[in-house]
Amino acid sequence: MNRLAQTALLFLLGATLLHAGTTDLYLRYVKEGLRPLVLLAGVVLIVTAAATLWYDRRGASTTRDRDTLTHDHHREPRVSWLLTLPVLALILVAPPALGSYSATHTGTALTKPFGFPALPAGEAPLHLAVADYAGRAIYDDGRALRDRELKITGFVTLDRKGAPYLVRMGLNCCAADAQPVKIALTGNVPPVLRPDTWLEITGTYTPRRTKDPVNDGPIPYLEVTTARPVPTPHDPYDETWNT
Repeated sequence: MNRLAQTALLFLLGATLLHAGTTDLYLRYVKEGLRPLVLLAGVVLIVTAAATLWYDRRGASTTRDRDTLTHDHHREPRVSWLLTLPVLALILVAPPALGSYSATHTGTALTKPFGFPALPAGEAPLHLAVADYAGRAIYDDGRALRDRELKITGFVTLDRKGAPYLVRMGLNCCAADAQPVKIALTGNVPPVLRPDTWLEITGTYTPRRTKDPVNDGPIPYLEVTTARPVPTPHDPYDETWNT
């Protein structure tokens, strides 16, 4: 790859990171808290591209004859410009967040938290994240959830037998390490459910449990009262993954 192509690739990578960091696109790849680092990386790459181009042109002005002779005998193939196509694809085509396919083929990653913060008293319904409900239901026996009306949002996945789960994918760092936490649904479950449909579930705690068919991990049930479709949230990954 010649110097001009290298500079163009650096600039496109930097522009892509800035575009992702100034929109919601970066949430498809990394946690929300890493946004400043995404923007910083974009700035560094663009500055590097500009500096590379400036030094290359300054050197070319003093060694034009030698550079011309060298490029005549060692001209880089134009196919190297094709390396810019994946970068352009990231700008033009936003990949979807991980969904039911990944959840179906990955066992629940529920782990026991260090503790359970007190829940707001008297709030009805009580909004909980999927991981928060699952952790309290399994590792705290639902003590703070009993006799509370709960509202939980996630996407639908179905196992091989058609059993429905409400899922959120959690990130430790980036989408490459995303893993699901699952809640099994019982009660007034809609008769027809499509995988990857986002639902807002209102329901109550039940001590019923099951095991994930993928890794035998514990999965709590939620007694569904009502369920309604909702748009994909701003951040499709679970905000309380490490709590």
